[in-house]
Amino acid sequence: MILLRSLLFNAAFYVVTAIMLVATLPFFFFTPQWVGMSVVRNWAKTIVFLHRTLAGAGLEVRGAEYIPAGPAIVASKHQSAFETFALVPLLANPTIVMKRSMRRVPVFGQYTIKTGMIHLDREGKSAALRALAERSREEIAKGRQIIIFPEGSRRPPGAPPDYQTGIALLYRTLNVPVVPVAVNSGLFWPRKSLLHYPGTIIVEFLPPIPPGLDSRAFLARLQEAIETASNRLIAEGKAA
Repeated sequence: MILLRSLLFNAAFYVVTAIMLVATLPFFFFTPQWVGMSVVRNWAKTIVFLHRTLAGAGLEVRGAEYIPAGPAIVASKHQSAFETFALVPLLANPTIVMKRSMRRVPVFGQYTIKTGMIHLDREGKSAALRALAERSREEIAKGRQIIIFPEGSRRPPGAPPDYQTGIALLYRTLNVPVVPVAVNSGLFWPRKSLLHYPGTIIVEFLPPIPPGLDSRAFLARLQEAIETASNRLIAEGKAA
């Protein structure tokens, strides 16, 4: 049953994504950015709905009182593809830090450009970090929330943390609060797997970290907040 439901969801994911992107493409070049974001937001909501109805994995959002309405950095644990789109409908005007190669994906890549996503060249080292800071300033000036995954790539539940320096650079540069986010999504949508497991994916927003700390203290506080909460959610998910 899990295999069948997983196959149904995977098929629906790609079919719905293709239909929504292609159907709105004629309007792509003649509309403002907010129209493109509305397409992305509706697509994300649809995928969350399909994941619940076809794969049997619902979404529970905790800590809604900490969801930022104005400019902020949203630093999320990254266990699964799920949070890359599930966070979008929860924020007022989000943009996502993603790898630069996403720009080259047919149609989808054009939407990431149109909607002002922040593309990071992971091989560019110091130059890439400077470009990340500059692009992030531009989007923060528009009042947006920057979604970033501090570990860079997906980590399986329980894996040792691997936080990168990019998040500390943004914290120092942008002078806005950082809202940590914990998840247990890897239990239900494992990385590098076609299978999806039923249950409840929990996304928990945690108390914001105000600007002004030094980089070392900030990273320690961020990692402790995200890892402690994510481990708690993983234990809760396994118990359920």
